[in-house]
Amino acid sequence: MIETPTELKYAETHEWLRDEGDGMISVGITDYAQDALGDVVYVELPEVGDQLAAQDEAGAVESVKAASDIYAPVSGEVIAINQALEEEPEIINESPYGDGWFFKMKIHDAAEFESLLNAADYIASTEEEE
Repeated sequence: MIETPTELKYAETHEWLRDEGDGMISVGITDYAQDALGDVVYVELPEVGDQLAAQDEAGAVESVKAASDIYAPVSGEVIAINQALEEEPEIINESPYGDGWFFKMKIHDAAEFESLLNAADYIASTEEEE
């Protein structure tokens, strides 16, 4: 069963966002996305200090089945990356909402965060894809 935690926000491009407080967010890919990709074998992350606009390419994830770009769901500055993923990309498959986070951002516009999908709307968007 695909997990979609209700406390998170979601982008149609299959990234999730967790509000960490003080304008900080964590970003990763959803359980739906990692399940569709299959076994993740490589991750490309942004650099700390990168300034990203919403929908900018922020990295990539490769699996045994496919490669997919990762997009910045909101505008902001990358303040941390999950370096563990560079050595152990399979963490994404094991814990997409926990240890499998990709990067953290200081967001520029809280309205962008608020405009993202809630869990119910994200689930509905994935059902339309199938």
